[in-house]
Formats: sequence, structure tokens, C-alpha cells
Amino acid sequence: MGYRVSVITLSDKGAKGERKDESGPLIQKMVTAAGYEVVGYRILSDDREALTKELVEICDARKADLILTTGGTGFSARDMAPEATMDAIERNVPGIAEAMRMHGLQYTNRSMLSRAASGIRKETLIVNLPGSPRAVKENLEYILPVLKHGLEILTGNASECAR
Repeated sequence: MGYRVSVITLSDKGAKGERKDESGPLIQKMVTAAGYEVVGYRILSDDREALTKELVEICDARKADLILTTGGTGFSARDMAPEATMDAIERNVPGIAEAMRMHGLQYTNRSMLSRAASGIRKETLIVNLPGSPRAVKENLEYILPVLKHGLEILTGNASECAR
């Protein structure tokens, strides 16, 4: 099944047209190649309330099975993707973000500084990815195969996790 994906890039400069978004288009390319259907793409400023509102709208209107955000996971005062995600979700899925941090350590010890979060609202999985294209590629290659099974369970297209 081709799951529906919405991509959100968080960048104050990107939202103003002052910086070209490279990570959002990369995510779209990677998920499309993996058989997913991109049904939404937006660039938002690093605003907690605006992101929370967008996440809730996508989930509650069943516009996507998976939302991938990029950016806003660092230490800057404007980096609020994890907080917005936690505001929107109903169930936390910490293992995805933890796995990305652990996987990232093989490339850079700065991976431990990621504050990315992941969780579920209704029947939609939300995952925060880093902002850099390189980190997006490394993390998405790692989690995409497992996300497919998670989405199968979440959407009722599979009933068991046992092997």
C-alpha cells in the first residue's frame, strides 16, 4: 500500500523565501522512491503554535498517514518542532527518535544533540527529522523500512508484529 506523506520544513528564512529548502524536496524524493505518495508539502516559520495547528489539521482531517518534519530540532530558541509535536500527539513513540540519534552517532557525535520527537495522533505518525539534507538522508534511509511496518499496524493493514 502506498501510504500518504505530508512534509513540513521548518525554517524562518525558508518561509520568507530567503533560503532554498533542500531537505523537504529530498524527503519527497526519498519517500516517493520508497512507494509513498506525497500529499502535502509546506515551509513554515519556526513557530510552535503554527506547527501544532498544522499537525493537528493534517491528522484530524486524515490527510496523511505519515508526517515528516525537517528542521527545528536543535538548541536554538526558535527550534520548537519537538514541543509542537508533543503538543499535537496523543501517544509518544520515543523509539524512532532514539534510534535516529543512535544511528546518527556513527556519522557525528553531534547526533546526541538532536531533540527530535515522534508520536501518533489519531491514525497518523509524526516524525521529526533534522534540518540538514545529509542528516535527513542518513536518518530516513535508516527508518523508512521500519516505518512501513509501523504504518501497516497503525492503519489496520497488518495485525501483528510477531515474526
